[in-house]
Amino acid sequence: MTFFLGLGIAGIVLLAFSLIFDGLLEGLLGGVTGGLFDGLLSLPVIAGFISMLGFGGAITLGATSAGPFVATLIGTASGVAAAWLTWKLSKALMRDQTHTTPRESDLVGSSGSVVTAIPAAGYGEVLLNLGGQPVKYAAKSATPVARGTEIWVEEALSTTSVAVRPVER
Repeated sequence: MTFFLGLGIAGIVLLAFSLIFDGLLEGLLGGVTGGLFDGLLSLPVIAGFISMLGFGGAITLGATSAGPFVATLIGTASGVAAAWLTWKLSKALMRDQTHTTPRESDLVGSSGSVVTAIPAAGYGEVLLNLGGQPVKYAAKSATPVARGTEIWVEEALSTTSVAVRPVER
């Protein structure tokens, strides 16, 4: 049982190292395998296999009267299952991509409303939607614009200010 517990603990230590040295085996073996295993020989997958082999064998020895051979078979089966699940979950997480980050130039052509009146020679404030979130920007206009007026963004002047014009209906 000590051997199996040692394997389980070694797998957990290897899993901790995989947080630091992620992609090490893929980098070393990538040229040799040519991407054949597609992450199957990654440190988390190997760590999951070794841990479940050890802990599965130790549980089998402790809970049943089976011998080391049966414990090894059950540990190996649970290790293969853990490795397969780790591999599949890793691939699913790597496929999960986020949308691109919104930029100020995405505001051009969008509509909003004036929060603080915009004087002819100065700045006011407008409320716009950027990436689905309401954001307040400093706004400048060629003509005075009253509070509550619907506006169109003509230009992004900086990361916090825009040039606007009132919507004419």
